[in-house]
Amino acid sequence: MKTEQLSLARQLDLVFKELEEELSGLSSGTVFVQIRNNTIGKFGIRHHPLEGRNGELRSEDSGLTPVQYSSFRMMALESLKYKRHWTHGEISYEFAVRQGSIIVDAILESNYNMANLMIRYPRHTYSDSLTEVY
Repeated sequence: MKTEQLSLARQLDLVFKELEEELSGLSSGTVFVQIRNNTIGKFGIRHHPLEGRNGELRSEDSGLTPVQYSSFRMMALESLKYKRHWTHGEISYEFAVRQGSIIVDAILESNYNMANLMIRYPRHTYSDSLTEVY
């Protein structure tokens, strides 16, 4: 089965399965998925697992618990309900554990290409409407 044959939700579920082990070692960061033609291509995690104090670097001691991971995954899947009418872009999920609970902010970014519009709307279609405005 090809990736483009899977729903975006199923693709996102596969992304989270792939990242589960890495997320189990992080308590904050950003999970991102890049989408083209409603198919996830590149995905990953942006994070800063090292913190410095008094000239020394330390790594985080703990990451997401199984319950926090499951909540994060469900919130990410739920966020797809807010994606409307676009097929290219990126979704970023900023996450952090605060007082034992996971907090997630989803950022949906749509991308468009002007070259595609020029094909869809030939010059004679929109040039008449531009003269009316100017």
